[in-house]
Parts: sequence; structure tokens; C-alpha cells
Amino acid sequence: MTPDQLQTEVVRKYTEFVNPYLAKLMNFAGFGVEMEASGCIIRDQDGTEYLDFLGGYGVFSLGHRHPVVIQAVKDQLERMPLSGKTFFNKNQADLAEALAQVTPEGLQFTFFSNSGAEAVEAALKFVKGSTGRSKIVSTHGGYHGKTLGALATTGREKYRKQFEPLMPGVEFVEYGDLDAARAAIDEHTAAFIVETLQGEGGIHVPPHGYLSGLRERTREVGALLIADEVQTGLGRTGKMFGCDHEGVSPDILTMAKALGGGVMPIGATSFTAEIGEKIYKQNPLMHTSTFGGNPLACAAGLATIRVVQDEGLVERSAEMGEKMMLGLREIQARHDLLSEVRGQGLMIGVEFAMDEVGELAIAQMVKRGMIAAYTLNNPRVIRLEPPLIVTEAQIDRALGILDEAVTETEEILAAFA
Repeated sequence: MTPDQLQTEVVRKYTEFVNPYLAKLMNFAGFGVEMEASGCIIRDQDGTEYLDFLGGYGVFSLGHRHPVVIQAVKDQLERMPLSGKTFFNKNQADLAEALAQVTPEGLQFTFFSNSGAEAVEAALKFVKGSTGRSKIVSTHGGYHGKTLGALATTGREKYRKQFEPLMPGVEFVEYGDLDAARAAIDEHTAAFIVETLQGEGGIHVPPHGYLSGLRERTREVGALLIADEVQTGLGRTGKMFGCDHEGVSPDILTMAKALGGGVMPIGATSFTAEIGEKIYKQNPLMHTSTFGGNPLACAAGLATIRVVQDEGLVERSAEMGEKMMLGLREIQARHDLLSEVRGQGLMIGVEFAMDEVGELAIAQMVKRGMIAAYTLNNPRVIRLEPPLIVTEAQIDRALGILDEAVTETEEILAAFA
């Protein structure tokens, strides 16, 4: 089968058996079929190489196929891939201990699942169960997942409306507005759920004092604080976790994406001993997951934490992120089409001054051998989340591609003006 035949066949099967509208969108944008990947590079059916500056929305923090994680999973695969669900699971115990050592102070216990949405579902269930309250406060533009509970707290009506009624008792306030948050968090509030850097909302960095202010207010009224670190966790923002920028210890912290090392799916919900006592004392099986905490995924998680620490990837994220931000701001200064560059570490957003042009620019980047994506809750913003192992040379190449892509986008717009 030739490369063209392969793509035609895959597009046909997507159209007939997966999602015809997604197939049409991806085919129109010019995306091929991913065939293999390593480090910061993805190759398609033609063997064309693409710089991966999307990084699976934060999944590939260690790059594609990191050898340490691959070997750990291979070794576990030879012994016991999935748990028998009756005996103790050593990998799960070891990973829970490792997370207690790297997460903010007080997060002693961890429930394991398979995705970020599942991690959030557990968090929502735990705050309701441990406080006896039902009100949840979230943020406009926030993204916490698309399962029913997580969707109820996701701050864009476009994704909620068709599936209502969702979980009741959710209120939304503007991200970064501490006064609005303080007013909404009251004695009826079970928890405030917040991304420590808002991702899908357009890569918004919270103002200094916002997270610590949320921590203070929740404690004042006996509510809990959920830090959603599904996308920011394990070094993405230049700290091990986003809440580390203000030294905040939440009551619950959710993670996923990077925890599997780009090899295995895994979600995790870490929480305090007080919450654990209230949830598990009556019934230790109050919340469970058949595949959550399986030996393969936990082997990947353990290897991931080891690589992040051994290779200094938290510090590298801060260093490479600063280089990228400087380069992007130089590009912004040359193009009226770009209005702002913002981010932390290697989680960076480039905002366009006009609607509906981010997708055009992304198409131009793909043509030049680089992939990125716009944010779901703010399509004006392109996100750049390369692996934390990215090199300076790769950053320079990506900056050149982005500059060329924006230039061509401006020329296309001028032709239709």
C-alpha cells in the first residue's frame, strides 16, 4: 500500500466508523497519518518529520518513547501487565509514595484512574463526600474534562449546553478575579476547582496572590481547594506543580497527561489524610476503578518521576521556556496580527488580534513541518507545549517556522481584504 493509499484508507475508516465530521476537519487541515515518533519528532505516512510543539496537550513532557519509561513498561509487561484486583500491588504502593514526596505538603493519599477527567470526577466526589456540601465554584474558560461531572465544572457553555441538566450546584467566576472568587466561596461551598495556569481558556497565568488568596478563603469558610494540575503537573510550568509558584498546598490535586511518560495513560487524584478518613473509613471501596493503578501504568509513572528528577526537567522547562518567550515576543513585535505572548515554563500561548486566524496559522506551520493547536475555550490563542527535553536548536527552528507562518497568514488575509 502506498502512502497515499494508506491515508485514503484511514480517512475512509474515520469517516465511516469514527467521526465523519472530525475526519473532514482534519483532512481539510492537511493532517496525515502519524506512523512513528521519537523525542520531539513525529513522522507521518510519507516519512515527513514534524516538530511536535503540541506535545499531546502536555502528555509528552518526556518526549516520545523515552527509553527509561519504555524499558520500565517492557519489564513490567513480562511480569504482570494488569492487577488481579485481590492482592496488594507493589507498583501502585511505590507510585503513591513517590507522589506524596513530590506533591505539595499534606497530600498523603492518591487514588489512581486512567485519565484527567476521571481524576477530576474523583476529586468532585471526594469534596462532596467529605464536606457534606454540594456547591462547587469554578472559572469561566476553565477546562476540567468532558465526562458529566467534570463537564459541569468546565467553563464554556458550548460544551455543556447539549448535555444539560448536568451536576447541579456549580457557579462560575472570572479566572484570576480573587474578589469574585471570595464572594462566591461561602459556607455552602464544597470546593473551588481551579487550574493553576488556565490552559484551554487561552494560557492565562494567574496574578500573583490569586492561588494563595483562594487557599485563604476556602479555609475561612471550611471549603476545600482542588488544584487541577492535569496539564501543568510534573514540570510543565517550570515548577514541579503549578501551585508551587506560590507555595500553595491544596486539599486535592489532580494530575494525568505527563504522569504516564508519554507511554501509558494514567490519572491520579492526591488528597489529604483528613479527606481520606472521611471517604474511606466507612467503606474502603467507596470509589474504585477496574484499570486504575494497574502495574503497567504505575511502572510508567514511577519511571516518569525518576526521569523528571534525574534529567532536571523542571529546571530545564523554566530555562527553555524563558528562551521561547523571548523569541516569541520578538516575533510579536514584528507582526500586528499577534497581540500577546504569555505563559509559564514550556506552557505558552500566542494570541492573535483577530478571530478565526489561529487555524490558518497552524495550517501554515504544518506545511513547514511543525504542529501546534489552538485552545478549545479561546480559539484566538495557539498553545505551544513542546516536550521538556526540547533543544535550543529545535526552539530556534520552531520560532522560524512560526514567524514564516504568521507572515504567510497575513499575506492570505491581505489578499481577501
